[in-house]
Parts: sequence; C-alpha cells; structure tokens
Amino acid sequence: MPTHFTRRSLIRGITAATAVATLATGLAACGGDSDAAATTSDSAGTVTVGRLSNGAAKEAPLKVAEVKSVSAELPDAIKKSGKLVIGSGTMPSGSPPLGFVGSDQKTLTGSEVDLARLVAAVLGLEPEVKRFTWENLFVGIDSGKVDVGFSNITDTEERKRKYDFASYRKDDLAFETLKSSKFVFDGDYKTLAGATVSVDAGTNQERVLLEWKKKLESEGKKLIIKYFQDSNSRYLALSSGKIDAYLGPSPNLAYHVTQTASTPNATRTAGQYSGAGESLQGLIAATTMKDSGLAKPLADAINHLIENGQYAQWLSAWNLSSDAVTKSEVNPPGLPLDNS
Repeated sequence: MPTHFTRRSLIRGITAATAVATLATGLAACGGDSDAAATTSDSAGTVTVGRLSNGAAKEAPLKVAEVKSVSAELPDAIKKSGKLVIGSGTMPSGSPPLGFVGSDQKTLTGSEVDLARLVAAVLGLEPEVKRFTWENLFVGIDSGKVDVGFSNITDTEERKRKYDFASYRKDDLAFETLKSSKFVFDGDYKTLAGATVSVDAGTNQERVLLEWKKKLESEGKKLIIKYFQDSNSRYLALSSGKIDAYLGPSPNLAYHVTQTASTPNATRTAGQYSGAGESLQGLIAATTMKDSGLAKPLADAINHLIENGQYAQWLSAWNLSSDAVTKSEVNPPGLPLDNS
C-alpha cells in the first residue's frame, strides 16, 4: 500500500504510514464513520493488547488501574460522560499493525486502538472506538464527535494551529532487508553507496531517498532506486537478490517482518530514519481539539504507562519497540510549516 503524498500534503500519518496516504483517496468513497466497539471482555483493571490481531501481535493482558491524580485533570464534560471517544481513520482493508478489523471480522483492533484503551484505563474512562475515513476523523474531532484521535497522526506545526497533541511514538521510516543479508543502514546516507533500494513512488520516503541519491552522485557514488507496481513484486525482488532493501514506513515494515518470520524468506529491519529528516525527530501523537484541556491528561496518562512498563509491553506485543519515546509531551516541535 504505497503512501502517495508529499510532505506538504499533511495526509502522511505514516511517513508514518503507507496506508494513510491511500486514505486520502480510497477512503473518500467509503462514507463517514461507523462504530467499532473495542473488546471489553477484560476483567476490571486489565487491558489485553494484541487481542484478535490474527497473528500481528502477541496477546498480552496488562494490569492498568485508574490514576486519580491524572483523571482529576480531565475536562468536566468528559468526567461526566465517563467515556473516552476514540477516533480511528482506518482504510477499509486495514493498515496492520496500526488499525484493522480483527479476527472476529467486526472489532477494530491494532496498536493504535490498544494504546488508546490503555490510556482510557489510566483515566478511569470507558473506551468507545469509532472508525472514520481519514478526512472525517478530523471532522469528528472538530465537531466534538470524537474526543481524541489515535490514528498514526503526525505532529506538524500546521496541524497545531487547529489541534493539540500528546506524543507517544516516533514517526520513522525504516529499511527492510532479508534476515540473511548483511545490509545495514546506520543513519548515514553514505551507507547506501552501491546499494539497490526499492521505494514507493510519490511518497515522503521517495523524496528522502532521491535526496540521498543526489548527494551520493555528487560524491561520485551510485545508489540505484527501483520501483514496483505492488508489494508482491517488491518482495519477490528482495528474496531473489534484485534489490538490497526496501524503504518504507517503520510500523508497516515491522508488521511484515513478523509475517515472514517463519518463512524461507524471513526479513528484518535494517535501520531507521526520522520521517521529519535528520534535524528533527518526527512524532506520532494523540490529537484533540485545540484548547479542549484533554492533551495534558492524555500525556500524563501515557507517561504513567511509560514509567510503569505497560507502554514497553504494548510496543513489544506489536513488534514496535524501536519506535519508543522516553516521554510524552504536549505539543512538542512538529514538522515545520515549510516542510510539512
């Protein structure tokens, strides 16, 4: 699922996400929003992550209780409602591991939904998950239909004009290669000299790779970039040695690594790079209406999960440990206005 966008498009959750870009076009046809009830069969004080993931995650029950000092910060209207309405902008076919319909063929699951459920537990609220098209997710936040979006949303300075953020995960690109390959990207574009790398056309990662190619050429070195019509063709080229690596959104590649683990063509992540470029670490953030008063309790709830280990367990369950942040921040520096 190629991410067809430029940085200026702002529909980029995944530099962050391959699927999110397709949302801009493909989801417009699938209507407005729908209820997608989270699994609520956990016992009191427990949130099970990875449930119904169909092999995308390792199911893990996590002990999480309300933290009164954090829930006390909630806006009065949300305290009174007793629930946290969570918006997910998810394409019909899903975007594992971020958001997709679970193995019961009805429940929206994924890493984003699971974190939202953990946060709701810390806040002492009942999670209510609603599924939207990408565009309508933001309409839902604007209208108050949704309290918070947990949907691989990139923190940008342009979005900050209208929304508040509580960061929770790095927004990274990654290289995927065969597990048997010696290919490694150490963060320096010079590592790519002599390599053949696949990337999806029209994506942020293509822009980054083309910049590196230009730099290498100015130094008399070569980087070959190859494009494929679909993922099957790309991975066939990888397994046959026609390309050394594929550059794509980190979460999606992490998911693919889990799916190939027991196959003859097992892959691995071979290095990551910030989707915001070398001067700024891109961040994914919970997104709320500006000045709603919800961003701080969300950040405090995430920090509680970080400090008490559930955050690391959540990431590990979804094979996203390399995307961890050390702290959730309210409105941290985002993708600049001239680069978004």
